[in-house]
Amino acid sequence: MLGNEVCSVCGDKASGFHYNVLSCEGCKGFFRRSVMKNAKYTCKNNGKCQMDMYMRRKCQECRLRKCREAGMREQCK
Repeated sequence: MLGNEVCSVCGDKASGFHYNVLSCEGCKGFFRRSVMKNAKYTCKNNGKCQMDMYMRRKCQECRLRKCREAGMREQCK
């Protein structure tokens, strides 16, 4: 890693490969907690939320979907 990589989920500064995806510590922890709790989230914007490092805390459903779309897998720690 060069130190200027960005999170595949939210665009924040990436800390490494977590769950098979280059991601930040925030998205790594969010994904881990969501999987461990088998969480079900609901979007207030019909699943159309823009995901960036400022909006990532606003919609958990869209963030989790973006994690999975980026390639995060719970079996890959």
